[in-house]
Amino acid sequence: MSAIRYPSYKNLDPYLDTARLAALDDYVRARLERRLARDRDLSFYTGPFLLDAAQPSLPGSRMVALSRSREPEDYYDLDRTDLWEPTEEAQEFAGLMDFIATLPFAATGRIIIMYDNSGRAVSAHRDHDSTDLCHEFIWFRTSFAKPFYMLNPGTGEKLYVRSHAAWFDTVNQYHGADASHGLAFSIRVDGRFTDEFRRQIPFPTENAAAAPSLWAQA
Repeated sequence: MSAIRYPSYKNLDPYLDTARLAALDDYVRARLERRLARDRDLSFYTGPFLLDAAQPSLPGSRMVALSRSREPEDYYDLDRTDLWEPTEEAQEFAGLMDFIATLPFAATGRIIIMYDNSGRAVSAHRDHDSTDLCHEFIWFRTSFAKPFYMLNPGTGEKLYVRSHAAWFDTVNQYHGADASHGLAFSIRVDGRFTDEFRRQIPFPTENAAAAPSLWAQA
């Protein structure tokens, strides 16, 4: 495990069509702006694992669910692809769903858009505390408007994501976003990577959540 360094993330831009992704910026933005007028989307919740308990767990951003579980939602079931099915919103974002279908997933689970039109920061947080659980997901964005970072809780060092797409350890380091100007958003797709994609990943023998950071150091 000595090869693992925090903060870190695996740049996934080489594994997807970034030009096609960037071309979706106006498409996604226009649909989110329409949804803002309706003001019905759920608030984004960081979960209880905040770096600073005084910071808000409801930072003000919203979520659009493009898939939904047939069972009461459990964060530990994000990759149980048999439970998840597209929502009505998936039709509204059909162009984005077409792009998601090109990603290296054998099957997808939860799919969400996280957005905020007021430029508020997202409190630094971990997603869960189970080091033996490694969710296979791709976080991505159509532009660089959202200043997203990983943070080493021991040193306070921040590492900003410079790529369109990333996979990162959500347990052994914190992540969050700085305040920005205007509408900013990102998308996260959870699921099961294809066997071909998984063969490139150096999964650790312990602390499974560290796989993205181990791969980043390879």
